[in-house]
Amino acid sequence: MTSKNNCTIVYNDHVVRQFTFASVAWGIVGMLVGVLIASQLAFPQLNLAPWLSFGRLRPLHTNAVIFAFVGNMLFAGIYYSTQRLLKVRMVSDALSRFHFWGWQLIIVAAALTLPFGISQGKEYAELEWPIDLAIAVVWIAFATNFFWTLKRRHERHLYVALWFYIATIVTVTVLHVVNNLSLPLSLFKSYSIFPGAQDALVQWWYGHNAVAFFLTTPILGIMYYFLPKAVDRPVYSYRLSIIHFWALVFLYIWAGPHHLLYSALPEWAQNLGMVFSIALWAPSWGGMINGLLTLRGAWDKLRTDPVVKFFVAGLTFYGMATFEGPLLSIKSVNGLAHGTDWIIGHVHAGGLGWNGFMAAGMFCWMVPRLYGTKLFSVKLANYQFWLGLFGILLYVAAMYVSGIGQGLMLRGQTASGALLYPNFLEAVVAAHPMYVLRIVGGALYLVSFILMAYNLWRTARQGRAVDGTVTVVADAPAEPEVPWVRLVFSPTLLLVAIGLILLLALGLRDVVTSFLIFVGLGVLIIAAYFLVTRHADQPGGRSWHAVIEGRPLLFSSLVLVAILIGGMVQIIPAVTLQDAVPLTARATPYRALELAGRDVYLREGCYNCHTQMIRPLSAETQRFGAYTKAWESMYDHPFQWGSKQTGPDLQRVGGKYPDLWHIKHLQDPQSTSPGSIMPGYAFLATQSIDVGKLAARLALMQTLGVPYTPAQISGAPDDARAQGEQIVRGLRENAVTLAWDTEMTALIAYLQKLGRDAQAMEGTH
Repeated sequence: MTSKNNCTIVYNDHVVRQFTFASVAWGIVGMLVGVLIASQLAFPQLNLAPWLSFGRLRPLHTNAVIFAFVGNMLFAGIYYSTQRLLKVRMVSDALSRFHFWGWQLIIVAAALTLPFGISQGKEYAELEWPIDLAIAVVWIAFATNFFWTLKRRHERHLYVALWFYIATIVTVTVLHVVNNLSLPLSLFKSYSIFPGAQDALVQWWYGHNAVAFFLTTPILGIMYYFLPKAVDRPVYSYRLSIIHFWALVFLYIWAGPHHLLYSALPEWAQNLGMVFSIALWAPSWGGMINGLLTLRGAWDKLRTDPVVKFFVAGLTFYGMATFEGPLLSIKSVNGLAHGTDWIIGHVHAGGLGWNGFMAAGMFCWMVPRLYGTKLFSVKLANYQFWLGLFGILLYVAAMYVSGIGQGLMLRGQTASGALLYPNFLEAVVAAHPMYVLRIVGGALYLVSFILMAYNLWRTARQGRAVDGTVTVVADAPAEPEVPWVRLVFSPTLLLVAIGLILLLALGLRDVVTSFLIFVGLGVLIIAAYFLVTRHADQPGGRSWHAVIEGRPLLFSSLVLVAILIGGMVQIIPAVTLQDAVPLTARATPYRALELAGRDVYLREGCYNCHTQMIRPLSAETQRFGAYTKAWESMYDHPFQWGSKQTGPDLQRVGGKYPDLWHIKHLQDPQSTSPGSIMPGYAFLATQSIDVGKLAARLALMQTLGVPYTPAQISGAPDDARAQGEQIVRGLRENAVTLAWDTEMTALIAYLQKLGRDAQAMEGTH
């Protein structure tokens, strides 16, 4: 019984249980699809139907693992830890229910639309505009519930984990809104408002930071809460936590362009991405070290407790992935690795090694407490750990061997400068044994998660659902408030403002001046560190950072400023300044049939395996033709530069082969390209394009800045028919019958357009 000055808080752990088991279930589904598509790359005959083809299932796999598995996992961890860190129940059970069921409906919508080719064609952002709107609504409900709960908290200061949750909510909101700005053509089709190089920059600003602020910062918050609980030790260093958090939040947002090195992106943007990616290594490893050193005095638990094993393995994979990321951002390394299976290994080391093991550790620690019992089987959890660890190591090792081999083969040149392996498919064939090993590694990891699901289910069955409680002082005296003026005009923020001015001044070309600015920035960072953390370790002392921890609105505002600086420096010039992305010529807009064919290309997920970006590297220009310029994609909505070369680059494929070759290749890829692992697309010859929507497509593109005339828009159906009939006449001469309005005809028209503008430019010189 509590006194009249105390009250008992009952936490809403029902929603935690819901998110936990949803995460486990969706994780198994996502990994099962991953094993299937890995099998399709090794054995292309497993592409059994259009809706079960690699190009359509690969986005389903990535969305299921990122947003269904990790998404539900992070929500479970956030709801569980936030209530306990703030000593208050989530403020709205209705918003919690809406968040859970709304998120599951979004996942189901993705599972229903992606296999049927309803896609924007943007990596990690494939979902169409109605689902994007639903994501925004559900995310706002989650954010409202979270920040409203912060307002009603009984614990004044925000613990480290909550900083990372705030950064996640604020940044994902900005990323999702900006990257998904599009104009709809219909309920199931839209086009990005950004063209070509601008869209590439925005997409990888989003894509890289989706990894940063959806797969990293919330999981770090979970690490800062659950790891100390698991080992019954405080976090190693509060000061290191401060440095880790603010350096990570500020630096991460700049690093997106490292996905576009050697591309047609302006050099200034590429250099920004490379420099800040390399700088990210320090704070990332600071967080890993902070987590691992939290185990000081509790290393014996690493031997006996599977939960600690999962956490330590997860942190180790985090350290490996965050070392490898900066390494891959160095141009010389990127030139070898980009587009190869090395990147696939890197991504899965983070996704399954870091996120997967952290999820397993959190679930095995949390579920027994949610059901008032002990873990059903510690032995089974240990089996899961070793099976999962062996599986992911086998997977990653296979991809490293395959990726480095691909990079060396595709770049290999003889002493005379000729290509050592002129046929691209030689690298594909060489990778086949590694693709089989990847299936084995992925399957073992999947089995380990099935073991966990069984262990957690039996744990729940042997206990009963229990909601946590805490007794708090109802009328506790408030700490003295620090006036806003003193905070805003404090020496710390003054130093930060000076540092930002110096950072922007680094654009000066004078090397000596730039060096002096770097020295000045180093001094400012050291000074700011001591100002922020002074008194932090003194009994009763209050550092400047401790003060802002008691001001969630100010804290969140500073996070917003930190992430907007990097975003604005990259995005605003590229989108608003004409010379930020120099265009040395003008592309020819797609004809109506070509535009329809491009939409077929997007629907089938061809961008998952083919790039349309030839880098200015000797081996690539010899193999594919002249390197790609920014102006060539100026009318592409979205861009199609791609990020993986499972097949050859298509930027210069127009005119390289006759129409007859294309139709044979699409019907049976192995008939024209022995060793190809591409699925067949014979069904395109039986499906017709929607001729009635061609004019609407061109009109929408005109709204987006493509210079179509009214005559071209109104005459779109007739022009498509004329171009289609020209293609089928040529095929008829070779005894091939094809209707002019099929998707096969449209796709051939699109492929034959690629690179023709550059050919025409060369012909004028």
